Amino acid sequence: MNMPSILIGALAGLAWGALCGWINTLILKKAMRKNETNAIMAGNLGRLLIDGLALLAVFLLRRVLPFPYEVMLIATALALSAVTLIFAFRFSRKK
Repeated sequence: MNMPSILIGALAGLAWGALCGWINTLILKKAMRKNETNAIMAGNLGRLLIDGLALLAVFLLRRVLPFPYEVMLIATALALSAVTLIFAFRFSRKK
């Protein structure tokens, strides 16, 4: 493992995680517009599914990725968490 491949893996993971986190945000916004408990629960279930699929995709592609998949996996998880925290912070400030 050399430094450029680690950096590329981290950037790819951050981009992939941010994209999936953005999709999560869209799902949650749509569920919250309905203002029903069942819709919000379904939205959260959808977000969990997206999170799991995003991480599973990185794991399943580990043999074809040109950089260490572990770095991309960690960066993906960090980006998913960061986007969720940013959404929660912005949502709480609007109230």
